[in-house]
Amino acid sequence: MRIGEIIAKLEQWAPPYLQESYDNSGLIVGNPSWETSGVLVALDCLESVVDEAIAKKVNLIVAHHPIVFSGLKRFNGRSYIERVVMKAIKHDIAIYAIHTNLDNVLWGVNAKIMELLGIEEFKILQPMKNTLLKFQVYVPEADATKVAEAVYAAGGGKVSAYEECSFTTSGIGTFKPTEGTNPTIGAIGVRESVAEVKMEFMVPAFAKFAVESAARTAHPYEEMAHEWISVENLATEFGAGAYGILDQSIDFEAFLKQVKKAFGTTIKYTAPAGKTVQKVAVCGGSGSFLLGAAMSAGADVFITADYKYHQFFDAEGKISILDVGHFESEQFTINLIADFIEKNFPKFAVLKTEVNTNPIQYY
Repeated sequence: MRIGEIIAKLEQWAPPYLQESYDNSGLIVGNPSWETSGVLVALDCLESVVDEAIAKKVNLIVAHHPIVFSGLKRFNGRSYIERVVMKAIKHDIAIYAIHTNLDNVLWGVNAKIMELLGIEEFKILQPMKNTLLKFQVYVPEADATKVAEAVYAAGGGKVSAYEECSFTTSGIGTFKPTEGTNPTIGAIGVRESVAEVKMEFMVPAFAKFAVESAARTAHPYEEMAHEWISVENLATEFGAGAYGILDQSIDFEAFLKQVKKAFGTTIKYTAPAGKTVQKVAVCGGSGSFLLGAAMSAGADVFITADYKYHQFFDAEGKISILDVGHFESEQFTINLIADFIEKNFPKFAVLKTEVNTNPIQYY
């Protein structure tokens, strides 16, 4: 199996288009054409993780956090980042990162946290903007179904949890083929009038090329009349954080114990806004930027990490902030990624790192 096959599946699951501007998700070291027989999944790709891959004879590491965030000017081993990259290159080990793009899908990192808390129904806390387009294409009536099926297969026509969504209006299309064209209908120099339909589909921005290519392949005309339109609609499947409701309210202290057990960590928290907890907001990793969204959602608690001292005051008694630690909030992402690869490549060796990459120790 080629590394590129695994990457293609991962990028359907968490499209790179959805990563934040500061991020560096994607193939950092290696070549997608390399053959691979196994993958090692980790939260961080440190030198010890590369050593583990060498020992276990796998040449692909899929990590949540990118080892490289910004440009490197030297490779002399003076930093841990350089040493990791140098060792991976020396031993022909590919490193792939799937970071904020996996944070920013409804089924990603935060879904795993919700699963731990027993919350099955949840929504994106802060939906992303500019992730949707409207595709309008003009098709002869007889070919409408064929084109629609192609668009659906390429990822178009999804609206929230609904699939194969479209809107069709009927009309008359006119055109006159000129010299050098090869019209499907009509003759050179003669204006034609054809019964056509205008089909409209909502399309995730990252699927634009695939949808247009599929539509062109299915369309009968030499030249496909179409438009792409930017829309202000928010995609409910893409964005930061998540929030949901527990089956029943729980005493605040009992909830703290539940969280402590689930994450296996010490919790830093602010005073509760009430005696019980029912609506919960979460963000794996650094999520202080979502506090306002958590408040607007009416959450009783906001579980995240990397809060600074003065930021805790921002709760203002309206919500309780629970800082469970960065590594601790994302530790189950290893299982999330490994389970996905195993499901899609059942005969492929998927290993989970045995290295604890948490740089923080507790005394």
